[in-house]
Amino acid sequence: MEYLLGTDIGTSGTKTILMDIKGNLISQDLQEYDVITLKPLWAEQWPETWLEATKTSIQNTVAKSGVAPQDIKGLAISGLYGGSGIPLDENMNPVRPCLIWMDRRAEEEKQWALDHIGEEKLLSITHNGADPYYGYTKILWIKNHEPENWAKIKLFLPPNDYVIYKLTGNVAIDYSSAGNIGGIFDMNTRTWSEELLNAMGIPLSMMPQTIVESTDIVGGLTKEAAAELGLCEGMPVCAGGIDCGAANIGLGVLEPGVYAAAIGTSMCAALISDKPVKGDGLIVWPYLYNAKKLSYYFAGGATSGAIVKWFRNTFAKELWQAEQEGGANAYFVLDQEAADIAPGSNGLIVLPYFMGERSPVWDSDAKGTIVGLSLTHTRAHVYRAFLEAVAYSLRHAMESTGENLGEYILLAGGVTKSKIWRQIFADVTGYPIVCPIHDVEANMGDVMLAGIGVGLLTYEDVKKWQVLDEKIMPNPEHHAIYDQYYSVYRATYEQLKDTMKILSRM
Repeated sequence: MEYLLGTDIGTSGTKTILMDIKGNLISQDLQEYDVITLKPLWAEQWPETWLEATKTSIQNTVAKSGVAPQDIKGLAISGLYGGSGIPLDENMNPVRPCLIWMDRRAEEEKQWALDHIGEEKLLSITHNGADPYYGYTKILWIKNHEPENWAKIKLFLPPNDYVIYKLTGNVAIDYSSAGNIGGIFDMNTRTWSEELLNAMGIPLSMMPQTIVESTDIVGGLTKEAAAELGLCEGMPVCAGGIDCGAANIGLGVLEPGVYAAAIGTSMCAALISDKPVKGDGLIVWPYLYNAKKLSYYFAGGATSGAIVKWFRNTFAKELWQAEQEGGANAYFVLDQEAADIAPGSNGLIVLPYFMGERSPVWDSDAKGTIVGLSLTHTRAHVYRAFLEAVAYSLRHAMESTGENLGEYILLAGGVTKSKIWRQIFADVTGYPIVCPIHDVEANMGDVMLAGIGVGLLTYEDVKKWQVLDEKIMPNPEHHAIYDQYYSVYRATYEQLKDTMKILSRM
């Protein structure tokens, strides 16, 4: 039997899985870490953290499997959106931490882009607008605020591409990672825009010159990397791409017209299309399959899963501690507490903007907010309101994308483990929810990309891998209730956004 590895470098952890070419999971390993938040709305990570977590997760996965190294035929690596990318010097050493997607510090650079380049030109060339989310604004922030570091930088590499370089010695960038930088990538020609790079004073040489498909083999493992990982020298490593796109591949989304939401730390709710989508404030980049023709149009919450983890860590510490000591899963207990709470959480609205918000809100000053609290509310009410907030955010994303979203929503990520949350998503959106039976996320997509890249799998093969669960149908009565709450949810932000700006300035 032949086997394949898939590694996903996430915001809070790196996970590797090993599967055989029939789609059976053999072993897996997760390495967790934290984000550096030196100031409010700042979010950085050192690339060595990602590299060491990748190495350890691969080592452990291979060791647990008992599979002979010569039978493991390929690896693909996906990763979080690395924002600025890792700034590297002439010796390929990191100059400073990477400003990841969550970082919102580049507000002045966003405004500069709007004033000096203009939103119309940005949209016509890059199909993306201006916001601190985008990598090009973060690159400009480094240029403007850290001139000593800027003078040392020779190249910016996304997280997965940096790790691939360290494992193979070869430098490349996949189309999805390039496009997601925004601002300097021409979506019409699928290459760097020299016009916009020149306008921003960013040398073309700072961008990787080899742009590849996600299934392309970037290189083979070096002798040193192979020895460290317990694999064979020369084993092919494929480019992979942005993790939410890899999650879509894992769901079997290989054709236009499917709406899928991958919800982990953040949410990426996307429509794959071969034609321009006239959405409201969407993020656009080349898809991980057929990148020169298909595009990934998405909106999504910056802290969707993160706020539920924050709630657990802040208001259910004893449950988390009990889980660590062998007790029940803390989220499962919280779900049980919330199961008897009626839709709407007895008059609570939560705005899930705990690190500002990206598409479609696009507001760095947006704040996490709980409205409607009374002495009658319990932890269970507030927890359910947090679950509902993420569902409202998904509905907002769907409405911003427009029509023709299909007959149901494909939902993947950690949220699918929660029965109550899946039903809330159906009830809030009014759409049937379909989840994969297996915990997909990005890793299965990585394995599929690796298999196609090394020639062991075809797209027809991997389509058969994904087994979907039964549809979760919306409850019409609950949907009618949530329609009212959703209107309040949307209005609450509009009524409070000026106050949020004042709080940010204070």
